[in-house]
Amino acid sequence: MTAWPDRRILDLFGIDHPILQAPMANASTPAMAVAVSAAGGLGALPGAQYTLDGLRSAVAEVRQGTSRPFNLNFFCHTPPVPDPARLMAWRARLASYYVELGLDPADTPPVGGRTPFDADFCALIEEVRPAVVSFHFGLPGKLLVERVKATGAKVIASATTVAEARWLEHHGVDAVIAMGLEAGGHRGNFLSDDMATQVGTFALVPQVADAVSVPVIATGGIADARGIVAALALGASAVQIGTAYLFCPEIKIPEVHRQALESATDDGTALTNLFTGRPARGIVNRLMREVGPLSDAPTAFPTAGGALAPLRAKAEAAGSGDFTNQWAGQAARLGRALPAGELTRTLAAEALARLGAHQISRR
Repeated sequence: MTAWPDRRILDLFGIDHPILQAPMANASTPAMAVAVSAAGGLGALPGAQYTLDGLRSAVAEVRQGTSRPFNLNFFCHTPPVPDPARLMAWRARLASYYVELGLDPADTPPVGGRTPFDADFCALIEEVRPAVVSFHFGLPGKLLVERVKATGAKVIASATTVAEARWLEHHGVDAVIAMGLEAGGHRGNFLSDDMATQVGTFALVPQVADAVSVPVIATGGIADARGIVAALALGASAVQIGTAYLFCPEIKIPEVHRQALESATDDGTALTNLFTGRPARGIVNRLMREVGPLSDAPTAFPTAGGALAPLRAKAEAAGSGDFTNQWAGQAARLGRALPAGELTRTLAAEALARLGAHQISRR
């Protein structure tokens, strides 16, 4: 087979292959986005990791490297109300680790965070005019969405349930990312916080495809051609791949994270809220085993990481990932250490070959 059987996402975004690179804040780089887009997929920049000026510079770097479409991704969380009592309790829960590593429990950095999509980021979208803008944790307000769409950008967002997919379609997205429970990184849930009822990719994708009229992008546990073909068979028009790209040289992650990925197993990840205050899938480490993986102790998203920063820095300097968020999906074991552009082309070629073989076998 030389052509993809479903062209809806290809035509919508102006790309050659139905393969999207997951944005992956604090891991993705402009070089990654360039490589994936130039290879015919859709590269992405995670706006959540940048300041306005930083994102503007990153967009310029991508455009210097390729003229192909790319995606700018943003978080849509509501910043939490400061809770000094909870912050003190979270620091107290971590105090023994501070003492163990020779750190002062009273000397913790200011509470960090991520800036959600706002009017300033929207103005930047109007300035740089990317082909695609994606959102995590729902959508921003109606007026902001309308401003983004007025630039000509296609708007997509993550859904972890059929109800969320229908909500997104009702609020004007051009495509839905159906995010299965297998996916690494932060869950995209926004209508429910119940992790016990989250849905796996194999069950979620066909139900979302039946429930909405816009194209569906499958993500979660997809790391090779078999996963791509399966997702298309389930009704997806494209796939979004994250963990498989963490093995590429263009990625920027700590060495301890790289080492953990190399030995990752199918049952070696878990959902945890310890590192940011919101559930995300990562490779199980000491903190997750001893405090979580899910706990009421951390402060609200995205502030929990501030108190962990000194522990993480000290442990990583000693070659330990005990306090590092090592995001990864359940298919990490299938990752291949290839440059991002080569990985994109290889996945596309292998998937097309499997689709072609399937067609021949049916004749």
